[in-house]
Amino acid sequence: MEIIAAVVQELDGPFELMKLELDEPGPGEVLVRIAATGICHTDGLARHGDLPFPLPGVLGHEGAGTVAAVGSGVTEFSEGDPVVIGWPSCGVCRNCRAGEPRYCSRLGEVLAGGCRLDGGSALTRPDGSSVSSHFFGQSSFATFSLTTATALVPVSAGLPLELMGPLACGISTGAGAVFNTARPHAGAQLVVFGAGTVGLAAVMAARNSPATRIIAVDQHESRLQLARELGATDTVNVTEDDPVRAILDICGGPADFALECTGVISVVRQAADTVGMLGTCILIGGAPAGAEFCLDHISTLWGKRIIGVLGGSGRSQELITSIMDLYAQGRFPFDRLGEYFDFADIRTALDKSYSGEVIKPILRMP
Repeated sequence: MEIIAAVVQELDGPFELMKLELDEPGPGEVLVRIAATGICHTDGLARHGDLPFPLPGVLGHEGAGTVAAVGSGVTEFSEGDPVVIGWPSCGVCRNCRAGEPRYCSRLGEVLAGGCRLDGGSALTRPDGSSVSSHFFGQSSFATFSLTTATALVPVSAGLPLELMGPLACGISTGAGAVFNTARPHAGAQLVVFGAGTVGLAAVMAARNSPATRIIAVDQHESRLQLARELGATDTVNVTEDDPVRAILDICGGPADFALECTGVISVVRQAADTVGMLGTCILIGGAPAGAEFCLDHISTLWGKRIIGVLGGSGRSQELITSIMDLYAQGRFPFDRLGEYFDFADIRTALDKSYSGEVIKPILRMP
């Protein structure tokens, strides 16, 4: 079928809207008419080559829409169902069977292989030449997306479908790092480095936990103000204070948890230095390919934990559905992060995201 998609032709190339042909759904697959899709930092990483993805190709991995058609064997979804396209996985490896599909043993293939797991792109140009598909299992910078039924999460009735796409990555990544990995105890002191989509989602999640001190760290005062409104008890502006010293002063010593949401290597060290013995530093932000960081050996040896987290861990169904429920209850107002753009304005949306003017750009499909 004919669709409109934003194609990146080469590294650092622009997004070009063009007509492509998308395969019909095969066994276990679902065709989704995209209502809206979020723009994520990871899309930029792939466009710049820091997350290898074969180009030309179609990015986008925060899609939400309605089921347009289902392939053979799909019984849990039918035409018209509102859905979020969640995290892809093979479903059969040891980690998938253990309930950790974010760490699927075929992770590189399912996220950035550029094709279905069984081989072959689902996208072609009118002349028959191939364009890479299935970025994060969806390639949702397009009017339609072909994905697997196992990746889909139903959207509850009454929720704004156009808002739900960022639950697939940015929102669930920050929230899941708190809910599934940190699991802060009563009275815990938790620091969030970076008040973008992921960091602010972590702040909202921490507000729904027993943590009693939630510290947001950023360089934009407007984002720190929003963090306070969303649940941060304290904030640190790195243009005014040394973040490590400020956090130690606020906490009266080391924090229990530090969530590094920026992917900036110097900030990784700052986050690690703010937690002490038996403290946990959780690495979330995506750094450029080949990036390395160093830690102080002795202070890390004394019971400090450094943990990497992908996509918030756990399963999409439970995590995304829980956030939807919290949003419906007024306890997780992630709608305050988003700003909508027409699909044709994808370049403007990207520019405003990179400048920090917009926290979570969301593209509405025509």
